[in-house]
Amino acid sequence: MISVLVVDDDRTVRETLADFFHTLGYAARTAATASEGRQAAAEHAPDVVLVDLRLPDASGLTLLEALRADDPGLGVIMLTGHSDVPTAVRAMQAGALDFLEKPVDLETLDAAVTRAVELVRLRREVSVLRAQRPSGAQRIPESEDAAPSLERLIDLAASNDDVPVLIVGETGTGKGYLARRIHDRSARAALPFVEVNSASLSATFLESELFGHERGAFTDAKVAKRGLFEVAGRGTLFLDEVGELAQEVQPKLLKVLEDRTFRRLGGTAELRSDARVIAATNQPLAELAQNGRFRADLYYRLQVLTLSLPSLRERRPELAALATAFLPRGARLSDRAHVAIEQYVWPGNVRELKNTLWRAALLADGAPIDIKHLGLPRSSSAASPIGPTSLADAERRAIAEALRATAGNKVKAAKLLGIARSTLLEKLKRLELV
Repeated sequence: MISVLVVDDDRTVRETLADFFHTLGYAARTAATASEGRQAAAEHAPDVVLVDLRLPDASGLTLLEALRADDPGLGVIMLTGHSDVPTAVRAMQAGALDFLEKPVDLETLDAAVTRAVELVRLRREVSVLRAQRPSGAQRIPESEDAAPSLERLIDLAASNDDVPVLIVGETGTGKGYLARRIHDRSARAALPFVEVNSASLSATFLESELFGHERGAFTDAKVAKRGLFEVAGRGTLFLDEVGELAQEVQPKLLKVLEDRTFRRLGGTAELRSDARVIAATNQPLAELAQNGRFRADLYYRLQVLTLSLPSLRERRPELAALATAFLPRGARLSDRAHVAIEQYVWPGNVRELKNTLWRAALLADGAPIDIKHLGLPRSSSAASPIGPTSLADAERRAIAEALRATAGNKVKAAKLLGIARSTLLEKLKRLELV
């Protein structure tokens, strides 16, 4: 039986909500203060706790932090009599699953608690899986012997296909491949898998691409158009490079995740989306949220189930086996090429490794692939300690090589590196290459 704890100093609110949850078949308990609430949570281990923002002996935020410290898997929904966006953001950052304004609409509350229970179950399953994870770096899914813990997380993501998934990893680590695997293992496998790159379009065109538009919504909108949420139907929508998502579009994506409804650009009709959202990023979303460059509430919606893919630097012992697996049929590596591959930093990760090997096989023309065919920078042919400085140097080399190969064309250089143009511009600035 689902267990709910209501912590509110208003007796009428406590009793009304407890009666409501009893009618739904939940076990419901109440507490009037923060200290009573923490004690009740410790004794009865509820699945979800509703916490009023203003309590007589402590702030609801203080109780939230204490409850989450006692049980990181607990689901907490904050209640407030005053609409306060900054406080809502702080609550979400502290781990609240939702923030509802009183008087609470009971239908909205029911949906919020149902969602919270599902997320709590996922959190606890993920916690168990992580506790069982063997020491050492996880392996990316493109390896035939991928780490069991990652495989089980993929199965977990596939079997809970109403929950958003966030895939985190550097450029080229196989995030798109992993998103497709999750879709293919889910009950939605026979339905569309629709992909969109969040960094490739302006805000207006991205909004149109995702949500569609009505005729006349903007200058070139000659006819109405369905968006990708409509095209995906009950399938999967994969948002690549979600960290680059335009700020104007973020609240609309949040609305779809929260209540599954949206409007076409220039339209007034509420449309429903049953698509499953998988997002991927090579950006530090938590840091972007703290800096106000990415909505904190959207980040916390996306990161309930997060899968992290390691870079090739973290998989150095496996590089030789991976390289052999990625070789075109009939191609083979010389001993010197094996050593060079193991010692190179691979800032472009799996994508760079694959492209390098295929190009080298063409150049070798049937002969064993040697160092000269790989075309790796000479400065990286000797092993060096891996750390922030060596990674920055590797990025500088890779970017310099790409710009040199494209005669300084940043669009083509970004495509060659497998990153968005905006990401390349950010790296140029950060690495002081402009």
